[in-house]
Amino acid sequence: MNGASLRCTPLPAAAQRCSGGRRALGARPRLTAVAAGTTARASAAPATLSGAANNAVAAPHLATVDVGRSTNIRWHQSMVSRGEKELLLGQRGCVLWFTGLSGSGKSTVACTLEHLLHDRGHFTSLLDGDNIRHGLNKDLGFSPEDRTENIRRIGEVAKLFADAGAVTMTSFISPYRADRDIVRQRCRPGEFLEVYMDTPLEVCERRDPKGLYKKARAGLIKNFTGIDDPYEPPVNPEIRVACFDADGRQRTPLEMAQQIFDALDDMGYLRDPAIPTLAVASALQRKHSDGILDFACL
Repeated sequence: MNGASLRCTPLPAAAQRCSGGRRALGARPRLTAVAAGTTARASAAPATLSGAANNAVAAPHLATVDVGRSTNIRWHQSMVSRGEKELLLGQRGCVLWFTGLSGSGKSTVACTLEHLLHDRGHFTSLLDGDNIRHGLNKDLGFSPEDRTENIRRIGEVAKLFADAGAVTMTSFISPYRADRDIVRQRCRPGEFLEVYMDTPLEVCERRDPKGLYKKARAGLIKNFTGIDDPYEPPVNPEIRVACFDADGRQRTPLEMAQQIFDALDDMGYLRDPAIPTLAVASALQRKHSDGILDFACL
């Protein structure tokens, strides 16, 4: 401060005490700027701005943009980078987008996969289509427009989880290819992994876990995917999960989940369990004076 220094000057005694001899609420020592070598004094009168200060030019305003119907907004970068978060977790964030007909096994396989990942020490998040409609998307129906908005919203949520380093699984019919492609474009290159549950309609209809196909066939449900609303299968999904094996046997959810787990491992999204995470590596470097590992830091 141009040769000046900050010194702590106590407030007058009358200002420090209230009834009972206690310090008045909010009373704190006053910081005053004084020139080096001089004595700091608390001014009885409040400081006033000089004419030059009153005429000072304000700093330039931050640039803002308009996005959709939102105006004057600005993107704020996190102080902790995504790479640092991934190093802490020992994995790479990604979006596993499960798509397929109702009854194709999306939720069952995604749930099984999450257990596999969790058991091996991975941080995950599972976003299920029915669960999301209990809260975030409860205002949406099943018209083409509402389906598009449903996928847009969950795509943005999934991206946030992936940015935090989570292996993020989404289980949605997401029947329209264009909607899925929009989510892919919002993600980083290689971050969006389309998982196509390739289960024939007749198998899904035979399973019919919620009785929806029966209602759709009876005309009780309109715009039901696969019956009176189209499903557009992926053209080139990163992971295709077949319902049957080479011998025509129907595969189990665990077999399907293991296929996806192995694909993630091969793609480099999952760490080698032998490699310590950042927390473990840091703890290994911090030892007590007697050489005992500081497990409290793990």
